[in-house]
Amino acid sequence: MKDFNYYSPTQVVFGSQSEDKAADLVKKHGGTKVLVHYGGGSAKKSGLLDKMLRLLDEKGISHIEFGGVVPNPLLSMVYEGIDICRKENVDFILAVGGGSVIDSSKAIAYGTCYDGDVWDFWDGKATPKAALPIGAVLTIPAAGSEMSDSCVITKDKGLLKRGFNSDLCRCRFAIMNPERTFTLPPYQTAAGATDIMMHTMERYFCRHQDMTLTDSIAEALLRTVRDCTLDVMRNPEDYRARAQIMWAGSLSHNNLTECGLEKDFATHRLEHELSALFGVTHGAGLAATWPGWARYMMPRHTSRFVQFAVNVMGVTNDFSSPIQTAEKGITAFEHFLHDIGMPITISEMLGREITDDEIELLSEKCSRGGTITIGSLERLGKKEMIEIYNLAK
Repeated sequence: MKDFNYYSPTQVVFGSQSEDKAADLVKKHGGTKVLVHYGGGSAKKSGLLDKMLRLLDEKGISHIEFGGVVPNPLLSMVYEGIDICRKENVDFILAVGGGSVIDSSKAIAYGTCYDGDVWDFWDGKATPKAALPIGAVLTIPAAGSEMSDSCVITKDKGLLKRGFNSDLCRCRFAIMNPERTFTLPPYQTAAGATDIMMHTMERYFCRHQDMTLTDSIAEALLRTVRDCTLDVMRNPEDYRARAQIMWAGSLSHNNLTECGLEKDFATHRLEHELSALFGVTHGAGLAATWPGWARYMMPRHTSRFVQFAVNVMGVTNDFSSPIQTAEKGITAFEHFLHDIGMPITISEMLGREITDDEIELLSEKCSRGGTITIGSLERLGKKEMIEIYNLAK
Protein backbone atom coordinates (compact mmCIF):
# COMPACT_ATOMS: atom_id res chain seq x y z
CA MET A 1 0.00 0.00 0.00
CA LYS A 2 1.22 3.47 -0.90
CA ASP A 3 0.71 6.41 1.47
CA PHE A 4 -1.79 8.89 0.05
CA ASN A 5 -3.36 12.32 0.49
CA TYR A 6 -6.95 12.34 -0.75
CA TYR A 7 -8.42 15.75 -1.62
CA SER A 8 -11.77 16.24 -3.35
CA PRO A 9 -13.20 19.71 -2.59
CA THR A 10 -15.86 19.97 -5.33
CA GLN A 11 -19.48 20.38 -4.20
CA VAL A 12 -21.68 17.97 -6.15
CA VAL A 13 -25.33 18.79 -6.81
CA PHE A 14 -26.83 15.69 -8.38
CA GLY A 15 -30.28 14.87 -9.69
CA SER A 16 -33.25 15.88 -11.80
CA GLN A 17 -33.45 19.65 -12.38
CA SER A 18 -30.23 20.16 -10.40
CA GLU A 19 -29.15 22.84 -12.89
CA ASP A 20 -31.78 25.13 -11.35
CA LYS A 21 -29.23 25.81 -8.59
CA ALA A 22 -26.48 27.03 -10.92
CA ALA A 23 -26.86 30.78 -10.40
CA ASP A 24 -27.14 30.42 -6.62
CA LEU A 25 -23.90 28.45 -6.61
CA VAL A 26 -22.11 30.99 -8.81
CA LYS A 27 -23.19 33.71 -6.38
CA LYS A 28 -22.15 31.61 -3.38
CA HIS A 29 -18.63 31.38 -4.81
CA GLY A 30 -18.33 35.09 -5.51
CA GLY A 31 -19.15 35.24 -9.20
CA THR A 32 -20.25 38.70 -10.37
CA LYS A 33 -19.03 38.67 -14.00
CA VAL A 34 -19.26 35.20 -15.53
CA LEU A 35 -17.82 33.68 -18.68
CA VAL A 36 -20.36 31.04 -19.77
CA HIS A 37 -18.23 28.60 -21.76
CA TYR A 38 -19.79 25.88 -23.90
CA GLY A 39 -19.23 23.70 -26.94
CA GLY A 40 -21.29 23.20 -30.08
CA GLY A 41 -24.96 23.61 -30.81
CA SER A 42 -26.31 20.99 -28.39
CA ALA A 43 -26.23 23.34 -25.39
CA LYS A 44 -28.36 25.79 -27.35
CA LYS A 45 -30.66 23.24 -29.00
CA SER A 46 -31.42 21.54 -25.70
CA GLY A 47 -32.37 24.86 -24.10
CA LEU A 48 -29.78 24.37 -21.35
CA LEU A 49 -27.69 27.38 -22.32
CA ASP A 50 -30.70 29.71 -22.41
CA LYS A 51 -31.76 28.37 -19.04
CA MET A 52 -28.33 29.10 -17.54
CA LEU A 53 -28.35 32.65 -18.92
CA ARG A 54 -31.88 33.24 -17.62
CA LEU A 55 -30.97 32.00 -14.14
CA LEU A 56 -27.92 34.28 -14.05
CA ASP A 57 -30.06 37.23 -15.18
CA GLU A 58 -32.60 36.53 -12.44
CA LYS A 59 -29.85 36.74 -9.84
CA GLY A 60 -28.43 39.92 -11.37
CA ILE A 61 -25.17 38.24 -12.39
CA SER A 62 -23.52 39.73 -15.47
CA HIS A 63 -22.34 37.22 -18.07
CA ILE A 64 -20.62 36.75 -21.42
CA GLU A 65 -21.14 33.79 -23.76
CA PHE A 66 -18.17 32.02 -25.31
CA GLY A 67 -18.96 28.90 -27.32
CA GLY A 68 -17.35 26.69 -29.93
CA VAL A 69 -15.24 24.26 -27.90
CA VAL A 70 -14.40 21.16 -29.94
CA PRO A 71 -13.45 17.65 -28.78
CA ASN A 72 -9.76 17.64 -27.87
CA PRO A 73 -10.01 21.35 -26.91
CA LEU A 74 -7.59 23.69 -28.64
CA LEU A 75 -5.05 26.09 -27.23
CA SER A 76 -6.09 28.73 -29.79
CA MET A 77 -9.56 28.93 -28.22
CA VAL A 78 -8.00 29.07 -24.75
CA TYR A 79 -6.06 32.16 -25.85
CA GLU A 80 -9.32 33.75 -27.06
CA GLY A 81 -10.99 33.02 -23.75
CA ILE A 82 -8.11 34.50 -21.77
CA ASP A 83 -8.34 37.71 -23.81
CA ILE A 84 -12.10 37.94 -23.17
CA CYS A 85 -11.72 37.35 -19.43
CA ARG A 86 -9.06 40.03 -19.09
CA LYS A 87 -10.90 42.57 -21.24
CA GLU A 88 -14.24 42.03 -19.49
CA ASN A 89 -12.88 41.59 -15.95
CA VAL A 90 -14.43 38.14 -15.63
CA ASP A 91 -14.22 36.71 -12.11
CA PHE A 92 -15.89 33.31 -12.58
CA ILE A 93 -16.15 30.71 -15.36
CA LEU A 94 -19.23 28.52 -15.77
CA ALA A 95 -18.54 25.50 -17.98
CA VAL A 96 -21.69 24.09 -19.62
CA GLY A 97 -20.85 20.82 -21.35
CA GLY A 98 -18.55 17.83 -21.08
CA GLY A 99 -14.87 17.30 -20.38
CA SER A 100 -13.63 19.32 -23.33
CA VAL A 101 -15.56 22.40 -22.22
CA ILE A 102 -14.45 21.98 -18.61
CA ASP A 103 -10.80 21.50 -19.60
CA SER A 104 -10.92 24.55 -21.86
CA SER A 105 -12.41 26.50 -18.95
CA LYS A 106 -9.63 25.33 -16.64
CA ALA A 107 -6.95 26.43 -19.07
CA ILE A 108 -8.60 29.84 -19.47
CA ALA A 109 -8.80 30.11 -15.68
CA TYR A 110 -5.05 29.49 -15.39
CA GLY A 111 -4.10 31.80 -18.23
CA THR A 112 -6.18 34.75 -17.05
CA CYS A 113 -4.14 34.84 -13.83
CA TYR A 114 -0.74 34.37 -15.49
CA ASP A 115 1.39 37.00 -17.25
CA GLY A 116 3.17 34.52 -19.53
CA ASP A 117 2.01 32.00 -22.12
CA VAL A 118 -0.45 29.57 -20.50
CA TRP A 119 1.15 26.71 -22.46
CA ASP A 120 4.14 27.12 -20.14
CA PHE A 121 2.25 24.96 -17.62
CA TRP A 122 1.83 22.10 -20.08
CA ASP A 123 5.42 22.54 -21.26
CA GLY A 124 6.76 22.25 -17.73
CA LYS A 125 8.26 25.75 -17.79
CA ALA A 126 6.12 27.22 -15.01
CA THR A 127 3.73 26.36 -12.18
CA PRO A 128 0.44 28.23 -11.74
CA LYS A 129 -0.02 30.33 -8.61
CA ALA A 130 -3.67 31.22 -9.13
CA ALA A 131 -6.72 30.49 -11.31
CA LEU A 132 -10.21 31.91 -11.72
CA PRO A 133 -12.88 29.89 -9.91
CA ILE A 134 -14.85 27.46 -12.08
CA GLY A 135 -18.22 25.75 -11.84
CA ALA A 136 -19.48 23.00 -14.14
CA VAL A 137 -22.89 21.99 -15.46
CA LEU A 138 -22.08 18.53 -16.79
CA THR A 139 -23.81 17.20 -19.91
CA ILE A 140 -21.49 14.37 -20.97
CA PRO A 141 -20.22 11.83 -18.42
CA ALA A 142 -16.76 10.75 -19.57
CA ALA A 143 -13.69 12.79 -18.70
CA GLY A 144 -14.39 13.24 -15.00
CA SER A 145 -12.95 16.75 -15.27
CA GLU A 146 -15.78 18.09 -13.13
CA MET A 147 -14.11 16.61 -10.02
CA SER A 148 -10.50 16.09 -11.10
CA ASP A 149 -7.34 18.18 -10.89
CA SER A 150 -6.60 17.37 -14.53
CA CYS A 151 -6.77 19.49 -17.68
CA VAL A 152 -5.89 18.22 -21.17
CA ILE A 153 -5.32 20.68 -24.02
CA THR A 154 -4.16 20.31 -27.63
CA LYS A 155 -1.71 22.84 -29.01
CA ASP A 156 -2.77 23.52 -32.60
CA LYS A 157 0.78 24.06 -33.83
CA GLY A 158 2.44 20.67 -33.93
CA LEU A 159 -0.71 18.89 -32.72
CA LEU A 160 0.64 18.41 -29.21
CA LYS A 161 -1.93 17.00 -26.77
CA ARG A 162 -0.83 17.17 -23.15
CA GLY A 163 -2.28 16.98 -19.67
CA PHE A 164 -1.53 19.13 -16.66
CA ASN A 165 -2.60 18.63 -13.05
CA SER A 166 -3.10 21.15 -10.26
CA ASP A 167 -5.61 21.49 -7.44
CA LEU A 168 -6.05 25.15 -8.42
CA CYS A 169 -8.27 24.11 -11.32
CA ARG A 170 -10.70 21.95 -9.35
CA CYS A 171 -14.30 23.01 -9.91
CA ARG A 172 -15.98 24.74 -6.97
CA PHE A 173 -19.17 22.90 -7.82
CA ALA A 174 -20.40 20.32 -10.32
CA ILE A 175 -24.07 20.11 -11.31
CA MET A 176 -25.14 16.73 -12.68
CA ASN A 177 -28.59 15.97 -14.05
CA PRO A 178 -28.71 12.49 -15.65
CA GLU A 179 -31.71 13.56 -17.75
CA ARG A 180 -29.37 15.83 -19.72
CA THR A 181 -27.63 12.70 -21.03
CA PHE A 182 -30.75 10.99 -22.44
CA THR A 183 -30.18 12.36 -25.95
CA LEU A 184 -26.47 11.52 -26.22
CA PRO A 185 -25.81 9.51 -29.40
CA PRO A 186 -24.92 5.84 -28.72
CA TYR A 187 -21.34 6.30 -29.97
CA GLN A 188 -20.76 9.25 -27.64
CA THR A 189 -22.29 7.33 -24.75
CA ALA A 190 -20.03 4.37 -25.45
CA ALA A 191 -16.89 6.48 -25.83
CA GLY A 192 -17.68 8.24 -22.58
CA ALA A 193 -18.23 4.97 -20.72
CA THR A 194 -14.91 3.67 -22.06
CA ASP A 195 -13.10 6.78 -20.81
CA ILE A 196 -14.71 6.36 -17.39
CA MET A 197 -13.63 2.74 -17.15
CA MET A 198 -10.12 3.55 -18.32
CA HIS A 199 -9.69 6.22 -15.66
CA THR A 200 -10.20 3.52 -13.07
CA MET A 201 -8.30 0.79 -14.93
CA GLU A 202 -5.27 3.10 -15.27
CA ARG A 203 -5.18 3.13 -11.46
CA TYR A 204 -6.22 -0.49 -10.92
CA PHE A 205 -3.36 -1.97 -12.95
CA CYS A 206 -0.50 -0.89 -10.72
CA ARG A 207 2.49 -2.13 -8.75
CA HIS A 208 0.73 -1.73 -5.37
CA GLN A 209 -1.59 -4.69 -5.00
CA ASP A 210 -2.43 -4.73 -1.30
CA MET A 211 -5.14 -2.04 -1.07
CA THR A 212 -8.15 -4.36 -0.94
CA LEU A 213 -10.78 -1.69 -0.25
CA THR A 214 -9.70 0.54 -3.14
CA ASP A 215 -9.59 -2.52 -5.41
CA SER A 216 -13.12 -3.45 -4.39
CA ILE A 217 -14.41 0.07 -5.08
CA ALA A 218 -12.72 0.02 -8.49
CA GLU A 219 -14.10 -3.39 -9.40
CA ALA A 220 -17.64 -2.41 -8.41
CA LEU A 221 -17.37 0.79 -10.43
CA LEU A 222 -16.14 -1.09 -13.50
CA ARG A 223 -18.88 -3.71 -13.30
CA THR A 224 -21.54 -1.03 -12.80
CA VAL A 225 -20.43 1.05 -15.79
CA ARG A 226 -20.22 -2.08 -17.97
CA ASP A 227 -23.73 -3.24 -17.08
CA CYS A 228 -25.36 0.20 -17.14
CA THR A 229 -23.82 1.09 -20.50
CA LEU A 230 -25.39 -2.02 -21.99
CA ASP A 231 -28.69 -0.98 -20.37
CA VAL A 232 -28.70 2.53 -21.88
CA MET A 233 -27.82 1.13 -25.29
CA ARG A 234 -31.16 -0.67 -25.08
CA ASN A 235 -33.05 2.16 -23.36
CA PRO A 236 -31.41 5.61 -23.69
CA GLU A 237 -33.85 7.14 -21.17
CA ASP A 238 -33.09 4.70 -18.36
CA TYR A 239 -32.60 7.26 -15.58
CA ARG A 240 -31.19 4.76 -13.10
CA ALA A 241 -28.52 3.53 -15.51
CA ARG A 242 -27.67 7.03 -16.75
CA ALA A 243 -27.28 8.20 -13.17
CA GLN A 244 -24.88 5.38 -12.30
CA ILE A 245 -22.72 6.19 -15.32
CA MET A 246 -22.71 9.91 -14.55
CA TRP A 247 -21.68 9.43 -10.92
CA ALA A 248 -19.11 6.80 -11.88
CA GLY A 249 -17.52 9.31 -14.28
CA SER A 250 -16.79 11.62 -11.36
CA LEU A 251 -15.64 8.92 -8.96
CA SER A 252 -13.36 7.39 -11.57
CA HIS A 253 -11.24 10.52 -11.86
CA ASN A 254 -11.44 12.31 -8.50
CA ASN A 255 -8.62 10.05 -7.22
CA LEU A 256 -10.88 7.87 -5.04
CA THR A 257 -9.86 4.75 -6.98
CA GLU A 258 -6.20 5.78 -6.59
CA CYS A 259 -6.07 5.81 -2.78
CA GLY A 260 -3.16 3.61 -1.70
CA LEU A 261 -2.15 2.93 -5.30
CA GLU A 262 0.02 4.55 -7.97
CA LYS A 263 -1.69 5.44 -11.24
CA ASP A 264 -0.14 4.33 -14.52
CA PHE A 265 -1.92 6.29 -17.30
CA ALA A 266 0.35 4.98 -20.05
CA THR A 267 -2.69 4.09 -22.18
CA HIS A 268 -3.94 7.66 -21.88
CA ARG A 269 -0.55 9.05 -22.89
CA LEU A 270 -0.39 6.71 -25.89
CA GLU A 271 -3.94 7.66 -26.89
CA HIS A 272 -3.33 11.40 -26.61
CA GLU A 273 -1.02 11.13 -29.60
CA LEU A 274 -3.69 9.27 -31.59
CA SER A 275 -6.39 11.86 -30.98
CA ALA A 276 -3.95 14.73 -31.56
CA LEU A 277 -2.71 13.31 -34.88
CA PHE A 278 -5.92 11.79 -36.24
CA GLY A 279 -8.63 13.76 -34.43
CA VAL A 280 -10.33 10.58 -33.19
CA THR A 281 -12.70 10.46 -30.23
CA HIS A 282 -10.71 10.02 -27.04
CA GLY A 283 -12.77 7.11 -25.68
CA ALA A 284 -12.54 5.25 -28.98
CA GLY A 285 -8.78 5.79 -29.02
CA LEU A 286 -8.51 4.33 -25.52
CA ALA A 287 -10.58 1.32 -26.56
CA ALA A 288 -8.27 0.73 -29.52
CA THR A 289 -5.06 1.17 -27.52
CA TRP A 290 -5.70 -0.68 -24.25
CA PRO A 291 -5.75 -4.27 -25.61
CA GLY A 292 -2.26 -3.78 -27.04
CA TRP A 293 -1.00 -2.31 -23.77
CA ALA A 294 -2.67 -5.14 -21.82
CA ARG A 295 -1.12 -7.90 -23.90
CA TYR A 296 2.28 -6.25 -23.58
CA MET A 297 1.97 -6.07 -19.78
CA MET A 298 0.05 -9.24 -18.95
CA PRO A 299 2.86 -11.87 -19.12
CA ARG A 300 4.82 -10.02 -16.40
CA HIS A 301 1.83 -8.94 -14.28
CA THR A 302 -0.40 -11.94 -14.73
CA SER A 303 -1.96 -12.00 -11.26
CA ARG A 304 -3.40 -8.51 -11.64
CA PHE A 305 -4.95 -9.41 -14.98
CA VAL A 306 -6.37 -12.60 -13.47
CA GLN A 307 -7.98 -10.53 -10.72
CA PHE A 308 -9.49 -8.22 -13.36
CA ALA A 309 -10.71 -11.18 -15.41
CA VAL A 310 -12.44 -12.88 -12.46
CA ASN A 311 -13.68 -9.92 -10.37
CA VAL A 312 -14.65 -7.53 -13.17
CA MET A 313 -15.30 -9.55 -16.32
CA GLY A 314 -16.74 -12.65 -14.61
CA VAL A 315 -14.28 -15.12 -16.10
CA THR A 316 -14.00 -18.50 -14.36
CA ASN A 317 -10.54 -18.84 -12.85
CA ASP A 318 -8.53 -21.63 -14.45
CA PHE A 319 -6.06 -22.14 -11.61
CA SER A 320 -3.97 -24.47 -13.77
CA SER A 321 -3.31 -21.70 -16.30
CA PRO A 322 -3.27 -18.11 -14.96
CA ILE A 323 -2.10 -16.83 -18.36
CA GLN A 324 -5.18 -18.34 -20.01
CA THR A 325 -7.49 -16.79 -17.42
CA ALA A 326 -5.84 -13.40 -17.85
CA GLU A 327 -6.12 -13.61 -21.64
CA LYS A 328 -9.81 -14.50 -21.34
CA GLY A 329 -10.31 -11.36 -19.27
CA ILE A 330 -8.74 -9.17 -21.95
CA THR A 331 -10.81 -10.89 -24.63
CA ALA A 332 -14.00 -10.48 -22.58
CA PHE A 333 -13.32 -6.76 -22.29
CA GLU A 334 -12.79 -6.58 -26.06
CA HIS A 335 -16.15 -8.29 -26.58
CA PHE A 336 -17.79 -5.70 -24.33
CA LEU A 337 -16.18 -2.87 -26.30
CA HIS A 338 -17.49 -4.32 -29.56
CA ASP A 339 -20.94 -4.80 -28.00
CA ILE A 340 -21.17 -1.05 -27.34
CA GLY A 341 -19.73 -0.08 -30.72
CA MET A 342 -16.13 0.70 -29.81
CA PRO A 343 -13.07 -0.37 -31.86
CA ILE A 344 -10.48 -2.73 -30.39
CA THR A 345 -7.60 -1.96 -32.76
CA ILE A 346 -6.17 1.28 -34.13
CA SER A 347 -6.74 0.19 -37.71
CA GLU A 348 -10.38 -0.62 -36.95
CA MET A 349 -10.77 2.85 -35.45
CA LEU A 350 -9.15 4.59 -38.43
CA GLY A 351 -10.91 2.44 -41.04
CA ARG A 352 -7.55 1.60 -42.61
CA GLU A 353 -4.20 0.06 -41.69
CA ILE A 354 -1.96 2.31 -39.63
CA THR A 355 1.48 2.56 -41.20
CA ASP A 356 4.90 1.92 -39.67
CA ASP A 357 5.81 5.55 -40.33
CA GLU A 358 2.74 6.70 -38.38
CA ILE A 359 3.64 4.43 -35.47
CA GLU A 360 7.15 5.86 -35.50
CA LEU A 361 5.71 9.41 -35.45
CA LEU A 362 3.29 8.59 -32.62
CA SER A 363 6.10 7.10 -30.55
CA GLU A 364 8.43 9.99 -31.30
CA LYS A 365 5.83 12.50 -30.10
CA CYS A 366 4.78 10.48 -27.06
CA SER A 367 8.38 10.04 -25.92
CA ARG A 368 9.20 13.65 -26.84
CA GLY A 369 11.98 12.56 -29.09
CA GLY A 370 13.02 9.70 -26.86
CA THR A 371 13.68 11.99 -23.88
CA ILE A 372 10.94 10.81 -21.51
CA THR A 373 9.23 7.62 -20.38
CA ILE A 374 5.58 7.04 -19.44
CA GLY A 375 3.70 4.74 -17.08
CA SER A 376 4.40 3.41 -13.60
CA LEU A 377 3.50 -0.29 -13.77
CA GLU A 378 6.54 -0.33 -16.06
CA ARG A 379 8.44 2.63 -17.42
CA LEU A 380 7.92 2.74 -21.17
CA GLY A 381 10.38 4.40 -23.52
CA LYS A 382 10.10 4.93 -27.25
CA LYS A 383 11.07 1.34 -28.06
CA GLU A 384 8.30 -0.04 -25.83
CA MET A 385 5.80 2.46 -27.20
CA ILE A 386 6.47 1.22 -30.74
CA GLU A 387 5.92 -2.35 -29.57
CA ILE A 388 2.61 -1.50 -27.91
CA TYR A 389 1.33 0.51 -30.87
CA ASN A 390 2.19 -2.50 -33.06
CA LEU A 391 0.30 -4.84 -30.71
CA ALA A 392 -2.66 -2.46 -30.89
CA LYS A 393 -2.63 -1.90 -34.63
